[in-house]
This record gives sequence, structure tokens and C-alpha cells, in this order.
Amino acid sequence: MLIGNYTPSLVLISVFVAILASYTALDLAGRVATANGRATYLWMSGGGLAMGVGVWAMHFMGMLALHLPIELVFDVPITVLSLLIAILASGFALWLVSQPRLPMLQLSFGALIMGAGISGMHYCGMAALRMQPGIEYEPARFALSLLIAFSASAAALWIAFRLRQQTPHVRLFRAGAAVFMGMAIAGMHYTAMSAATFADGSFCGAIGNGLRVDGLDKLVLIASLEVLSIALLTSILDARLESRTAELSNSLSVANRELTQLALHDTLTGLPNRVLLADRIEQAMRTVEEHGGWFALMFMDLDGFKPINDAFGHHMGDQLLREVALRLRNDMNGRNTLARIGGDEFVLLVELPERDEAPAYAAQQVTLLSQPFLVADNSVQISASIGIALYPGNGETQHELLMNADAAMYHAKAAGKNGYSFFDASMNTNARNQLQLLQDLRSGLKEQQFCLYYQPKFDAVTGQPIGAEALLRWHHPLQGLLLPDKFIGLAEKTGLIIPIGDWVLNEACRQMRVWHTQGYSHWRIAVNLSALQFCHTGLVDSVANALILHQLPANNLTLEITETTAMSDADASMAVLQQLAEMGVDLSIDDFGTGYSSLMYLKRLPANEIKIDRGFVRDLEHDSDDAAIVSAIVALGQALGLRIVAEGVETDMQQSFLTKLGCDSLQGFLLGHPLPAEKFMADINAAETPVDEQESASEV
Repeated sequence: MLIGNYTPSLVLISVFVAILASYTALDLAGRVATANGRATYLWMSGGGLAMGVGVWAMHFMGMLALHLPIELVFDVPITVLSLLIAILASGFALWLVSQPRLPMLQLSFGALIMGAGISGMHYCGMAALRMQPGIEYEPARFALSLLIAFSASAAALWIAFRLRQQTPHVRLFRAGAAVFMGMAIAGMHYTAMSAATFADGSFCGAIGNGLRVDGLDKLVLIASLEVLSIALLTSILDARLESRTAELSNSLSVANRELTQLALHDTLTGLPNRVLLADRIEQAMRTVEEHGGWFALMFMDLDGFKPINDAFGHHMGDQLLREVALRLRNDMNGRNTLARIGGDEFVLLVELPERDEAPAYAAQQVTLLSQPFLVADNSVQISASIGIALYPGNGETQHELLMNADAAMYHAKAAGKNGYSFFDASMNTNARNQLQLLQDLRSGLKEQQFCLYYQPKFDAVTGQPIGAEALLRWHHPLQGLLLPDKFIGLAEKTGLIIPIGDWVLNEACRQMRVWHTQGYSHWRIAVNLSALQFCHTGLVDSVANALILHQLPANNLTLEITETTAMSDADASMAVLQQLAEMGVDLSIDDFGTGYSSLMYLKRLPANEIKIDRGFVRDLEHDSDDAAIVSAIVALGQALGLRIVAEGVETDMQQSFLTKLGCDSLQGFLLGHPLPAEKFMADINAAETPVDEQESASEV
């Protein structure tokens, strides 16, 4: 076996070249990470070339440092191939560390590729000697060299990835890391060299047309140092030029940021405004189109903000808006956008990995805003109604998404506030229809398009009329005669039920006064009160004014309120009902049996009658449970000394059953339909006229 020895000076030079190549690689990794556009690929290509030449030069210098008792010559094509392998492996390494993330699996795979490249370069370079017979390698040291190559590559990639940013003292850290990396690369090379064995009688097959070693070490050293120095110097100069350019443009950037802040942000809260929000939505749409995913646009409106603003002043309202913005902003992550687009309206743009994550995020915001706020030493409570539009699916443009989220928000408010609602295509149609109906409702009130129909009530025993229930109708100019279920809900939501209710009360009292004058002084006119109307502070005054205006005795008026309304705040209801009772007005508990009855409160309520809901009357003939319930209600009313009214009577059997039970009065389609006042009285007069008089009148 041929025994070789190493030239110490060349070994030291090879280690120095390895350290210099490592430092150059770390510096170029930083340039690649901060470059943009085409510059990224230029730095990556140039860096791969410089780093590859440096690593190859270290390897070649190490081979030149080996002396055997035979002449050594290197095959040119194989030597060039080893250089090409080094350049490609280096280019791959720079590309890998320029990625935004380097997870462990990707790091391991990259280390495997780079380690294979370095090992391939070395053993390809050794093959350039074309020894005859071939070089043999000790298996253990051969495997150790591969392990060192893999480990060194992993460490080099991890270090390069961590040190690619321009942080304080980064050059000092790079220098220390370069020493470690250079020693690791040299260690792999000399481990691999020690694994090689040359048989006695071996000779170099490249003699004749290969590269001779005489003076080659100096040529390789000079060339590699020049390449590395040029690459390193270029990187340093470029970094300094970039730093100076950044300093020169810093003042302009600051001014631009201030102008942008004013143009794109809300001055009160500092949040993005409508203009910036539109741009963020456009960006989010492009991201979804290019990379997939979802985002939600959450339109938030604060419930209860206006009363606080009105009660405490705009200064308090502004401070509350700042606190709301701060709470929402502290809860969100950096990828999302929170904007204030006016008044007490906020919009949250939320990136969603999965579509079904939107409900939980919206519920979190509702809970967040329902917690009390401490503003100027006052604890204030508000809530939020949130409308949600998803992309893709709920709009093609940012304008459509905002509009649809707004429509969903109004749907959430209509559903009771303090919650969220997802956009549905029907909401736009419904919103437009509701808006048009609201405008028509205001016009109808102003232009007196409303009228009252009257359904008669009869004494259960005698069958004589004892009054009527006033029922509201609307002569809509386009849709014709509308029943209350088409518009009362909207009137209650918008507060129009108060003026509409006052009109109904006055018109019913006026008509009852007419009948009173005609001799029906024993009749009572019944008027339904909505929950909002009953809670209104001006109710008692409105009733008193209507009675005085039309000179109607109070006992000719019956006010009907539902059981649920009366019991929702029993103590407050008691106070209002007591005032009305002291005035002499009759009070009736409507829809009795459908709410949550409390006998404790019911016996205290100053009511005169209870009204059995038509739902129990409808199935009397077929449902024994309903019959039992009606019997119990009648017995309860009689025990409390209340009049019993049954509504919804439509069959003779129902009339007979209710009369036998002891109901005081009945109403329903069997006895009479709701009619305008003139037709109502015509039917009453016709019923009161004896049969023989009707026949005589027909003969005439």
C-alpha cells in the first residue's frame, strides 16, 4: 500500500479557504434574503458560484496537500465536474435559506441534498486521479465522512438561515459561525481522505492529458481567493449602499407615513378608515384567488351607544369609541384588519384557514364587547350586532362584500341584537323591501292611509252585541288593504308603533263616542296595546288625552295587553295598570294561557277580564286537553271575579261549549267578521230588526 503525507502549509491554507468560503456564504445568504425581484436570482447565482468555488478550492487544496511516491495528475473533465457539483450544491443551499420558513423536515432534506453534493464533489475529485487499480475506501471512515458531510450541511443551513437578517453584531456572529463551518467542511474532507487507500504498484491514469500539480496549488489559491474576495466585497459595498439609501430616504418615508396615516386612518381611534379597508379587502381577495383560503368581513354596530352618547355627551361617546377600538385591537392578530368606517360602526377583516371558524370568531367579538367599559369613572354597558359576509361566496367586489355584511348586521339587530348573523342572498331583497315598506309606512301615517275595522263582541247568553274590538288596517297605495302582520313588526322595530298606536287609540275613542251618542252607551271598544307602546312613558297621558278629546267615559274603553307583556316586568306593569284602572279604563289580559302566568301577580293585577286565546278555542271539538285548559281558565277567571272573553269562535259547537262553561262574551267569524264602521253598524242594525219588519221592507 502506498503511504502518503501532507504539506502542513497547504492544509492550513485549505482550512483558511474553507472558513473564508463559509463567511462569504453566510454574508451572501443575508443579501439573498433582503433582495427583491431579479436581484434575488442574481445574488443567488453569483453567491452559488462564489461559494461553490470556495468549497471546491478548499477540497482541491487539500488534495494538492497530499503527496504520494508517484506522480499525480488530475483528469480535466472529471475535475470540472467536481467544481460544477460544488457550485450546484452551494446554489441549492442559498435558495433553501432564502425561504421564509425552514421547518425541520425541510432542513433535514436540504442537509441530505447538500451533504450529498459536498461528498459527491470530494469523491468525484478523487476519481479525477483515475488511479489504476482504483482507490479503495475503508467503510467505517467512508461512512463517517458522509455523516460529517450531512451534519455539517445541516448545521451550515441552520446557521445561515438564522444569521441572514441584518441584526446588531451579526458580522461577529457570522465570523464565529464561519470558523465552525470551515472546520466542519475541512474535517469532512480530511476524514474522507484518510479513508482512501492506494494499492502498491498503483499509478495515475490521467498522466498524459491531465492537470499536473506543479504550481497548480498557487493558481487555485489565487483564483479562489479572488472569486471569494470579489463576492464578499461586492456584498459589503451593496449592503452599505443600501444602508445609505435607506438613511437618505428615511425622512421622506416618515413624511409619507404621516400623510398616509392622515389619509388612511381614522383620526379618533387611529384605526384604518374606509379607504384603507377597501384596499385591504382587495388584497385579501387577491390572496384568496392566488393561494386559496377564506376571509370574513364582519360589520359591527354598537347596540346602546346612542343613549350613552346622548346622556353623557359626545366627549364620553368619543372616549367609549376609543376603548372599544382598543379592546378589539388587542384581541386580534397581526394578519387581520380592524377599521372604523363612521359613527359607531366598525369592520373586522378576518383571515380564515377554514370557513367554519367564522362563527366562533364572531361569538368571541360579541362576548368581548358585552363586557362593561370603564369610561371617565363610569361603568357603561353596550353590546354589538355583527353581520358577516364570507369570501368567496358573498360578493364579487369589496363594495358588494361591505354592503352584504351591512345587510347581515341589520338582520342581527332585527333578531334581537347582541349577536351575529351570516349574509344570505334573501337579505338584500328583504332589506330593500323593508326599507321601501318603512318609507311607505311613514307616508301612510302622514297621509292618513290607516283605518280601523271592528269585530263585534256578543253576550254569550243573550247573543246581544256588547261592543267591538278595533283592528288596524292599512290602505297601501300599491299593495291594497294590508293586515297588521305585514307591517306591525316593522313599526315596532322603528318606533313608529308609538304614533300609530296613538292614532288607533284616538280613532277608536272617536268612533265609540259616535256609537255612544247613537244610544250604545253600554258598549265597550277594545284597543290592543303593543309591548313597546305599553312600556312607553307617555301611555297614560295618551289614554287620558284621547278620552278627554272625544268626551268618552273611561268605562267605554278596554285596553288589551298580552299576558307576556304584563308579566315581563310585573312590578312596572302593575304601576302603569294601576294608573289606568284609577282612571276608570277597563283592562283585559289578551292571549291568556299562552304566556308564563303567575297567579301571584295575576291576582294583584287590576284587570277586569281575561281573553282566552283562539289557539285553545280552535281545537275544542277534537282536543280534550284544550277543552280542559279552557275549562280551567274559565274557572280561574270566575274565582278571581274577572269577565271571560273567548275569541276565535267559528262553529256552533264551540259557541255552545263556551257558553255552557260560563264565558261572558264571545267573538269570532261565526258571529261577525271585522268590518269598517259603516258596514259594522249595518250588520248590527240588520240583526236587531225583527224578521217581519225585514219582510215588509223587502215587499216595499
